[in-house]
Amino acid sequence: MATLLLRLAAPLQSWGDASKFETRRTHREPTKSGVLGLIAAALGLRRDDEAGLARLCALRFGVRVDQPGALVDDFHTVDLSWRKEEKKSGKAGKMDKKDKADTLVTHRHYLADAVFTVGLESDDAAWLAELEAAVRRPAFPLFLGRRACPPVPPLCLGIREAGLLEALRAEPLRAAPAPARRARGGVGEPANLRVMFDADPGEADAVPRGDLPLSFSPIHRRHTFRPVRETNVPPPPEALPEDAPPPAPTAHDALAALDEP
Repeated sequence: MATLLLRLAAPLQSWGDASKFETRRTHREPTKSGVLGLIAAALGLRRDDEAGLARLCALRFGVRVDQPGALVDDFHTVDLSWRKEEKKSGKAGKMDKKDKADTLVTHRHYLADAVFTVGLESDDAAWLAELEAAVRRPAFPLFLGRRACPPVPPLCLGIREAGLLEALRAEPLRAAPAPARRARGGVGEPANLRVMFDADPGEADAVPRGDLPLSFSPIHRRHTFRPVRETNVPPPPEALPEDAPPPAPTAHDALAALDEP
């Protein structure tokens, strides 16, 4: 059994599941759907590749909250004048309440300055090595929930020869120095860290969460539920700067297409 570890950190990240319309909420920790979407982008899977996604869903998933971050609300105003013009020209039906307004205010929720350690467990070490290589050299740009949320390196921490919970317990704490000290709860009384992980069906204390993706197709996205358990683990030692793996050299640039005319 082996576990691929990722460090998810950024000024902003957002992990929604059922949010729609004007308010887009976020969980307080990464969703399995969001992380598997990141891995699928690294592999270069198409959105309608359900077979490839099903293989990713079989990975056992867990999250350790190193630094919970702060919840922030960003609002946008959307110009609705084009709707009114369509209504007047007869291209659309009867106006509703939203169409009577000149602008629509929408809300998007984010986690600011959060840090998570994520584990993906499998008994196929060779496949985990393939996933690690893909994350280090992604086929598509990687984001933490939304395109406005690129990750801060290091993203990939490597593969640990241990089970999911064992790896998450032992991995050094990678929060910022001051929050890391606060997470320890003071001298002699360390505060525990929250860990959420996949549970077996019917397992005691498991709760359902609807973030297991069946398809990322833009035509019809589909998700189902997975059982999740939560536990607390003692904070491990803080990671030293030299513990961070150096970025892998690569000739591939996932953002190079943006510079093309």
